[in-house]
Amino acid sequence: MNELAARRRLDPDARRTEILDAALRIYAERPYADVSTTDLAREAGVARALLNHYFGTKRALYLEALRELLTIPEQAAADLPGRGREERAAAAVEWFLDSVEDRRTLWLSVGLGLSGDAEIDAVVEDADETAVDRVLTALELDPGDEPLRARVRAFFGMVRAASREWLVRGSLDRPAVRKLLTTTLVTILED
Repeated sequence: MNELAARRRLDPDARRTEILDAALRIYAERPYADVSTTDLAREAGVARALLNHYFGTKRALYLEALRELLTIPEQAAADLPGRGREERAAAAVEWFLDSVEDRRTLWLSVGLGLSGDAEIDAVVEDADETAVDRVLTALELDPGDEPLRARVRAFFGMVRAASREWLVRGSLDRPAVRKLLTTTLVTILED
């Protein structure tokens, strides 16, 4: 960001969003430990004091960036293209793959499973529950059906494993992951 951008007056929600977007960009490229508050402030085009004002600490900003990465936006789920369940499931998987590919480093740091950090694991758990709600609603299924919720949560384990095969091991390419996840999601949603 340039100095002019840093001096723009924004309402608090817009400024907070701008800082969060900058954190997502920087964490998409570099791991948490390699990022300083100075780096974050520079990327956002703000003074370090504004990071503290809006998020409290570097850690709190990181956790919020994770929440943003891992939580399917309500609008994304509502706007899925396609008419049938299979087309909408494919669109949901494609949206997810785009998101992971855009923020690969951040996804690899926490998106693949339990981190052993209670705060990070809580963010992942909350995001998973929100994702279950949004996936089932988007596919016109009952989000209150607990056996169905359990199947979708189990599917997320496969999502993490397939992501690892694609991003870490290179044993699957993106089209193979798309097909695997779409087919599996449609299958587990069948009665």
